Amino acid sequence: MTSPLGDFRAHAGVATHVLVLEDDYGLRTSLRLVLEQDGYSVLEASDAETALTLLSEHAVDVMLVDLMLGGIDGFTFIRNARPQTAAPILIISARDSAQDVVAALEAGADDYVRKPFEVEEVKARLNAALRRPSIIDRTSESTMASHGMVLDSRHGPLVFDPLAATLKRGGADLHLTHTEFKLLLTLTENAGHVMSRAGLLNRVWSDGHFGDERIVDVHIRRLRTKIEPDPGSPELVLTIRGLGYRLEVR
Repeated sequence: MTSPLGDFRAHAGVATHVLVLEDDYGLRTSLRLVLEQDGYSVLEASDAETALTLLSEHAVDVMLVDLMLGGIDGFTFIRNARPQTAAPILIISARDSAQDVVAALEAGADDYVRKPFEVEEVKARLNAALRRPSIIDRTSESTMASHGMVLDSRHGPLVFDPLAATLKRGGADLHLTHTEFKLLLTLTENAGHVMSRAGLLNRVWSDGHFGDERIVDVHIRRLRTKIEPDPGSPELVLTIRGLGYRLEVR
């Protein structure tokens, strides 16, 4: 699985690979030229079928995806792409209703940029999506690296290793997207304490992007489907009515 840690590989002399799925030739070309000027390596696709093929053939670090495409739409592309990669997916779309935003996030997207947009905004969102979150150790790094953090000892157990960027239940890997990793990391850093939606928005989506706290609720629901024995009756990530969410290590 592609690591959810955005480590700014370009800083180490390795290009960051961006897949741009956009059927508007002019916009797609403009994005490619601007990103290449900033040192990104860009793969282009005008349809979802081509993008899925590129995704199977290349290591991709982040994706820009339009929703309104001929043939397979962006929502379906995201659902098909998610099992292949944890790379962040940023939506770029003129479809900006609340229902569209939530549907895209629930399909597996990480962020949503509304058209028309400024190129600088897209670049800022890319950098934020790729940024490795800081790790505030509750134990020593050596302990984390050797054993991980047991979040649930009753079913599995559920072990989260931030340094290795892995989450396992009973030794089996659980797939986390980049944003789900950052969200779980933030919750574990503050285990036992209530995190407000605004606080999670500022910590996980560090640029604050579109300031809509519903994005937190959508990603909490997605995270629960992966870590809770019964997502409908959560025992690990608890909703604290009127306040936010709290992680309870079991």
